[in-house]
Amino acid sequence: MNISDLSRADLVSELLSPLAYPSASGQSNLYNPTVLIAKDDPRASLLARRLDVARELLLRDLHDQMRSAPIMSSPQALRDWLRLHCAGLEHEVFLVLYLDAHHRLIEAEELFRGTLTQTSVYPRELVKGALARNAAALAVAHNHPSGEAEPSRADELLTQNLKSALSLVDVRVIDHFVVAGNQILSFAERGLM
Repeated sequence: MNISDLSRADLVSELLSPLAYPSASGQSNLYNPTVLIAKDDPRASLLARRLDVARELLLRDLHDQMRSAPIMSSPQALRDWLRLHCAGLEHEVFLVLYLDAHHRLIEAEELFRGTLTQTSVYPRELVKGALARNAAALAVAHNHPSGEAEPSRADELLTQNLKSALSLVDVRVIDHFVVAGNQILSFAERGLM
């Protein structure tokens, strides 16, 4: 079952359950998770699953924080959510955060998925999504798997095109974030909005 389909209670239960792995005799053995584990060790997949569960719980908690107050009143929660969402991705994704009139999160959506170096973004799809959710504003983000947070000229042009298209239906673009590893660049903070 996909981790995102599990309830919070199931995730917490899985996270807190004792770690066990099958031994050569078929018996289940408990182990100390602080011991270094080789990649081909069967415990490695158990640890990877446990880390995925912890990541999912963190993403949900940060998502709830962004829904309860204007997202820019808690910029650290937004930045942490973006880092976690994009962590480990080897391809570009384009994210949209649909916001209400008070800039509280309505919904976050991974709208486009691309290659290692680019993603095709269609303004029409953002307009449709904003209207379907009755959004008053939105923030967008994409990752740079290269680890370089500096926006390209294409990123700047895209932001201006999105602002123009969405302004026709009275939806504001409040920021565009570029996520590169632990670095997050804000177009608004850079004066690029």
